[in-house]
Amino acid sequence: MSESKAKDLKKELFSKKKNAGLIMSESEIKKADDFCKGYMRFLDAAKTEREAVRESVRLLEENGFVEYDFKNALKPGDKIYINNRGKAIIAAIIGSGNVTEGFRINAAHIDSPRLDLKQNPVYEDNEIGFFKTHYYGGIKKYQWTTIPLALHGVIINSKNEKIVVNIGESEDDPVFCVCDLLPHLATQQMKRTLSEGVKGEELNILIGSRPFKDDEESEMVKLNIIDILNKKYGIVEDDFISAELEAVPAFKARDIGFDRSMIGSYGQDDRVCAYTALKALLDCDCIPNKTVITVLTDKEETGSDGNTGLNSSYLKYFIYDLAEKLSGNARQVISSSECLSADVNAAFDPTFPDVLEIRNASKINYGVCVTKFTGSRGKSGTSDASAEFVARIRNLLDSKDVIWQTGELGKVDLGGGGTVAQYIANLNIDVIDVGVPVLSMHAPFEVTSKIDTYMAYKAFKVFIED
Repeated sequence: MSESKAKDLKKELFSKKKNAGLIMSESEIKKADDFCKGYMRFLDAAKTEREAVRESVRLLEENGFVEYDFKNALKPGDKIYINNRGKAIIAAIIGSGNVTEGFRINAAHIDSPRLDLKQNPVYEDNEIGFFKTHYYGGIKKYQWTTIPLALHGVIINSKNEKIVVNIGESEDDPVFCVCDLLPHLATQQMKRTLSEGVKGEELNILIGSRPFKDDEESEMVKLNIIDILNKKYGIVEDDFISAELEAVPAFKARDIGFDRSMIGSYGQDDRVCAYTALKALLDCDCIPNKTVITVLTDKEETGSDGNTGLNSSYLKYFIYDLAEKLSGNARQVISSSECLSADVNAAFDPTFPDVLEIRNASKINYGVCVTKFTGSRGKSGTSDASAEFVARIRNLLDSKDVIWQTGELGKVDLGGGGTVAQYIANLNIDVIDVGVPVLSMHAPFEVTSKIDTYMAYKAFKVFIED
C-alpha cells in the first residue's frame, strides 16, 4: 500500500479529534472568552449551594421565570422554578409538544468540597481561638492549610431568625486559616503518609487571639470572639448548633496563563456545569417542543443523600406534577425523558500521567467531555449509558458543531468516582454524563479551559432545543 493511500485511509477512518484552538475561528474563541466573564462572576457570587441557589433565582427572575405555584395551570412557554429548601433548584420551560414524549433534563450539582463547622465549633487552646471543622466531600486535607478562608452560611437563632453570614470576601474583611507546622519542626509529621500528613481533627481554623479584658475568668479569647459575634449578629454560643457555616477559599476567580485561556477558581466542580446548564436554559428564546428542565442539586459530593440531593424524590415529584398538569401519564412521561448529567471529568495532567489512560482521558481544550460510564473499578456505582443513547448524543453534538471528546475517571484499578447520573437512571430515564474536564479537581483552586466551558454551554443548549 502506498504512503499516500495509507494517509488517505487514515484521514477517512481515524478519529479526527484535535485541540479546539486549532479548529475554532478567532471570533468563536472570543465568544468563549466573553461567555466565561459571566461564569467567573457566578463563581465569585456562588461559593456555597445556598449562594448558588440565590444567584440562580436572581438570574431566573431577570429572565422572566416565576416561582411555581402547584395550584396553577400550565401552558406552553411558561417559565417556572421551584426552590428546594434554599439548597437546590429546578427550573423549567413548558414545551408545546406531546407531553408523553417526555422531557429534556440537564442536571448539575452546586455543592463542592469544603470545611464545615461542627455543632460546637468555638474553642480556646493556650490563649488562641479556633473553630473545629468536619470536612465535606473528598479532599486532600493538606491542601486546606495555610490558605485564606472565608466563612459563608446561615445561623438560625433561638428566635427562629435567619442570619446570613459572609465574611472574608470583601477587601476589608478579615479572613481565617488552618495552620501547619514549620518544616524545621515537622520531622515526625513528614514521616506520615501523604493522606495522613494533616488529619481531619487537625483542620482547626484560626479565628482570634486577643482576650476579653477580665483577669478573673478563663477562656478570655473565646469570650472575646463570641462577644464580637454577639454584637455583630446577636448570637450566643448555642446558636451554632442550628447553623450551617462553611469555610471556603477566599480566592476570586482568575484568568490562568499568559494567554488567559483558562480559569482558576474554587468550586468549579461542579459549578462550571451548573452555570453552563442554567445559562443554556436562560438563553432558550423560543418555546421548545419538549418541556425542558434544569436541575441544580445539592449533596452530590457526599453521595446525593438527603432531601436536597438527587437520591431523594424531589425531581421525580416535580416531573410527576408537571405531567399531571399537562394531562400526561406520569410514568410514561418520565420513562420517555432524556437527561444530560452535567458533571466534570478529570483532565489529563502530563505532570501526573500514570493515573490516567491517555487514549481514554479527557484533555483541556478538546471540548466538552462525554463520559459513557463513571463508577470505580468494575464500573461500581454507574449507570453506564447505552450505545443507542451515546449515539444519539454523539450525532446531535456533531450535527450542531459542538466540539466534544470522551473520557473516563482514571485507570481501571486506580479509583474512579460517581455523579448524579445513576440516580436519574434509576427513574428509568436515559442519561449520560456530559461536562468540562478539570485540572486539580477537588483542590481549593481548580482549573478549566474557557473553550471547554463554552462548548459545555453549547452542548446543553442544543440538547434542550433539539
